[in-house]
Amino acid sequence: MTEEPYRWLEAIGNRREYVQEQIKGGSPVLGASLPEGLLVLGVGVGHSKVFELFDRHLLAGLGHPADLEKIRQAAIDAAHVEAFTRAPEDVSLRRLVGFGLSVQLKSNFEQLFTAPFLVELLFAELGAEPGRDLFIRLHYDGAFELQAGGVAVCASTPEAEAGARTWLTGVVAGQTDRASVADGLLQAWWRLGENKPFDDTLPSEAARRAGWRAALNGRVVEAAWLARERAEPVRFLPLTLAELGL
Repeated sequence: MTEEPYRWLEAIGNRREYVQEQIKGGSPVLGASLPEGLLVLGVGVGHSKVFELFDRHLLAGLGHPADLEKIRQAAIDAAHVEAFTRAPEDVSLRRLVGFGLSVQLKSNFEQLFTAPFLVELLFAELGAEPGRDLFIRLHYDGAFELQAGGVAVCASTPEAEAGARTWLTGVVAGQTDRASVADGLLQAWWRLGENKPFDDTLPSEAARRAGWRAALNGRVVEAAWLARERAEPVRFLPLTLAELGL
């Protein structure tokens, strides 16, 4: 009996290693808060990385497509229930993630007789002003971090995320042009895909731009824009590379 807790901890450790191995090398997703809205992008095979959730909210992620779809559907269902029981403007990522999705992922991860979700997720919520924008980084085990505005990165390892986020913060600082910011995000995506650090070994800007274009290699940039001020009721706007100005 006394060995049971240790066996459980060992099993959890094995599950963690398994998930990390399965999602290693997944294509990152990145986001940035701008004066006119929120920009989130990734590179995939088309409609597999960035999704609309509800009004001012979107989801992006990497991992197994079936697991991403399960989380997407669960988030949409929870948002609509919240809007029905309260009001559409009361739907918030803090509640959706903190009291719903995080609990679901944690429970699933710790129940050893179920398959864990093979995902890493980035949620975004558009605020009334840039200072009230919110990113939530949700992990496969239910752990999550909140971030007010700025730039956000979702990659397969925390070390890569931290390096990319620090570098991007300096690159995007003061930028208001959507095309320039998207180019910076794609440069970071390319560097992450190359599994290279964001240090003095970084090539020139021209080389980085040529690098991400070459790395697309038949894949597509999946981008979405949440507009802060928009005449139409729908704020979510899918964007192509050309529409981004790139």
